[in-house]
Amino acid sequence: MGAAGNSAKARWNAKHYTQVKVSVSPEVASAFRAACEAAGISMASKLAQLMADYSECTAGSQQPAPDALSTRGKRRKTIKAIARQMEQVRDAEARYRDNIPENLHGSSAYEAADESVAAMDEAIDLLEAIY
Repeated sequence: MGAAGNSAKARWNAKHYTQVKVSVSPEVASAFRAACEAAGISMASKLAQLMADYSECTAGSQQPAPDALSTRGKRRKTIKAIARQMEQVRDAEARYRDNIPENLHGSSAYEAADESVAAMDEAIDLLEAIY
């Protein structure tokens, strides 16, 4: 591509994209790069999707845009984002439960964590069944 082509591409990119710089530890960057390569996706596209998902999830604490849930597709996407967040919470609770020493598996803390994981599994299944 010549200088004119590069210039046109740069103008188009500047009009349609905002560049974001992210600084992470080398270990995190390496693991992210490897995960993207294994999935066959670009790091930029995955980061863009994560940013969009996060923006949608946090939009619930603000006044939603008038057309945010206007189509079935938008509603389905919102439900899927909520289910992903619940999966993250469930996974964190499961890790907590799994790290409780074996001699405390009958304790109230273990039982509460186990019940939380089971309830979140059920809620996630219900959300996924919606669409």
